[in-house]
Amino acid sequence: MPSLTINKHALKPFTLKAKPIIEEYLHKLDVDLSDYTFAANYIWLANASGFYAIIEKSFCLFVMTGGELTMLLPPLGKKKNLTDAMKKCFEIMNTNNSSRFYARIDYVQAGMIEEFLQNANEAESMFEMLEHYVVEKKLVDYVYEADALIELRGNSYHTKRTEINKFTKSYPNHRIELLESVRHSEEIIKLFNKWVSDRVKYMPKEEAEYFLEGIHMERHAIKRMLKHYDALGLIGLVIYIDEELKGFTVGERINFDTATVVIEKTDFEVMGCAQFIFREFSKVLKEHYGVIYINVGDDMGFENLKKMKMSYRPFKLVPKYTIYQK
Repeated sequence: MPSLTINKHALKPFTLKAKPIIEEYLHKLDVDLSDYTFAANYIWLANASGFYAIIEKSFCLFVMTGGELTMLLPPLGKKKNLTDAMKKCFEIMNTNNSSRFYARIDYVQAGMIEEFLQNANEAESMFEMLEHYVVEKKLVDYVYEADALIELRGNSYHTKRTEINKFTKSYPNHRIELLESVRHSEEIIKLFNKWVSDRVKYMPKEEAEYFLEGIHMERHAIKRMLKHYDALGLIGLVIYIDEELKGFTVGERINFDTATVVIEKTDFEVMGCAQFIFREFSKVLKEHYGVIYINVGDDMGFENLKKMKMSYRPFKLVPKYTIYQK
């Protein structure tokens, strides 16, 4: 993939070579959103073109979709550089795009919104900045205490304990293994295809149509994840029943305190499997990374996914915002 040059800024392809570069900037930030890792962005760009540039001493990540540039993350750097970096990024997007209304910055953490508005120079107050930009709250990430997911204590987790107990009694011959990409890839793709088929079968037609729009992208993301699993530094589990793979899950560290579940899929027809592997993987994430919290990402706007994630009693909900131009 060739580089792009826009407004004298060279936008380089977002390949595996960018991993140590973006991580140098991420390690200096106080963020706990699941979107703020190299792997989270790299695997979901499997079916799109990602580019990056260092602008105002900040790492800026762009994605090209249908010829139009947007940003997958806000500029990553020191707070004092954030406002100027954002403005220059909008200029780059506007120069490339067919309309200025295509430009946007996604997955902005709340603290960065405050910095963007409050760091306006003397000629621009916060209110004047808001005359030019729209800040819209999007989804939220669900963050849990790791110990709560492992111990499942109290009445609020009674249903989860019951589902896990039923699973272990119904499938005494189950086993879990650490995920190995070469060994498990074919079975994981097979399970994913079954998961898609089963989910569509039980969905209302109007919801299924929207759901299927994202499946093509998710399939490519899983394939890229498996292809570069070791290079991305991921960790995962698989679960077998009668020598057939019935679930898999993958995660990584976000920061010192928090790990994230990047993706999880289980056989829709094996009751309790999802609850069981989630608890077991929470143990692995805590032991492997020594974290206190586990972020399972957002609900993508699906009401059933929201109900499921809320049922685990999140410790906190972390909002993420998108910045548009007026």
